[in-house]
Amino acid sequence: MIPAIDALNQLREGNQRFVAEIRSDDNVSSHSRRLELATGQEPFAIILGCSDSRVPAELVFDQGLGDLFVIRVAGNIVAPSQVGSVEFAASRFGTRLVVVLGHSNCGAIEATVEELGRPSADQSRNLRSIVDRIRPSVEPLLATELRHDPNALMYEAGRANIRASVSHLRHGSEMLEQLIADGGLMIVGGEYSLETGVVDFFDVPA
Repeated sequence: MIPAIDALNQLREGNQRFVAEIRSDDNVSSHSRRLELATGQEPFAIILGCSDSRVPAELVFDQGLGDLFVIRVAGNIVAPSQVGSVEFAASRFGTRLVVVLGHSNCGAIEATVEELGRPSADQSRNLRSIVDRIRPSVEPLLATELRHDPNALMYEAGRANIRASVSHLRHGSEMLEQLIADGGLMIVGGEYSLETGVVDFFDVPA
């Protein structure tokens, strides 16, 4: 079991390689690695990320088969199935780092901002379920001066949504709360820049 802070450092180093366009030979999906993983896995980090096609966690962090337990959903929202998936990996594999990974120019955030500004009558209930989970992070910002600056609004809304998901995981599961208190589990936020490729980690416990 890799301690959370060591796992975070591995992700930071992998992202630095990705940005520098240096691919680690250790992460090539070799035949021997596939055979090794056929009997079990020990992912060193859990990534709850957005489904956006431009943010594949294994590439962004320069990792290979078996390294990351990745959960992807539009807007990196946290619903019961995502909480259960994190609980599963943390308890079954002993993974001690969880990263909620959002990104710049998130379409789900943009859709939520648009919906709050011009509510639609024909939005499917499934899409609405995503918007409704992002809404609490965005709505308060629309009451500030940010409503006059679309770019700043999107940036702050994205960060607020990541922090909301981090908080939900930290405080919305008895199992995860126990693992944080006694098991060394760490849950942090991260934002990937589509423009630079850099992941900015934040809300990292001291």
